[in-house]
Amino acid sequence: MYYDKDCPAKVGEKIAVLGYGSQGRAHALNLKESGEDVTVGLYAGSRSKARAEADGLRVSEVADAVKNATVIMVLTPDVGQARLYREAIEPNLKPGDMLMFAHGFSIHFGQIKPDAGIDVAMIAPKAPGHLVRSTYQEGAGTPSLIAVQQDATGRAHERALAYARGIGAGRAGILETNFKEETETDLFGEQAVLCGGVSALIKAGFETLVEAGYQPELAYFEVLHEMKLIVDLMYRGGLGFMRYSVSDTAEYGDYVSGPRIVDAHVKAEMKRVLTEIQDGTFAEKWIDENESGGRRRFMELRAQNAGHQVETVGAELRKMMSWLEPPDAESSAAALAAKG
Repeated sequence: MYYDKDCPAKVGEKIAVLGYGSQGRAHALNLKESGEDVTVGLYAGSRSKARAEADGLRVSEVADAVKNATVIMVLTPDVGQARLYREAIEPNLKPGDMLMFAHGFSIHFGQIKPDAGIDVAMIAPKAPGHLVRSTYQEGAGTPSLIAVQQDATGRAHERALAYARGIGAGRAGILETNFKEETETDLFGEQAVLCGGVSALIKAGFETLVEAGYQPELAYFEVLHEMKLIVDLMYRGGLGFMRYSVSDTAEYGDYVSGPRIVDAHVKAEMKRVLTEIQDGTFAEKWIDENESGGRRRFMELRAQNAGHQVETVGAELRKMMSWLEPPDAESSAAALAAKG
């Protein structure tokens, strides 16, 4: 684990941050406020240009940003990175440049294959961009992963550590990994537990209660709304602190009923999911879904899930919760169903 004291004080090179979404904005602003020379690279006509300029950042098209930088961080969606690399990044890379990522998908699955004269590294914050930004502003930071795939200059690790310090990661801790480990564990966590597993568990619990005749609103509160309380306790102190904090009845139910729900069959399916990630089956399906045009199956699944009763009931209940920070229109379930 590395901390600020283990990192160079500055990158001291011209940095191009490609993309200005959640992570892109956080990286660019944190680096700028750490005294780095930062340019945001965006495609022509990007709607993010006005926001980046309003934030006081220099903006140029991707090709120019890459051409004028020596450290290039790619923070655009995984599925479009290969095309972006071919069209705007690769033609403008120079020997000794460092190409960086916050997720290893494109490198690990061979979608991007940089020339041998390029450093290739990863700094992957273990938090969404808004927390990378807010914790930095508070004088803290979020833990990050560091990995070096290709060390052409002999300084890739040092340069990546300096970048990590610039976004605030050295204040919290920077953990060594590699592109393979980060990619496969990240995909598995998303699919089996954090997104896929939890979503399926919530829907199954909701449906079980509603089908048994209980009010949908009550079912929503019990299986989705209160999830935040439990996850916050786990986040703060692990499973033990969660069990300490809930009632003895809830703790006992955890021990005797949890293993009946997530049983040996579920773990066997998790192993199959992991195998499909490891052998490239999942990546191949996802890449094919995007390259075949239209992402038809993906859009069907999005629309199908957006219309689930747990979403429609929840949307009405959340209108009563004035303390909640409402999501923007683009991230709502209804908007996702229509999003291209």
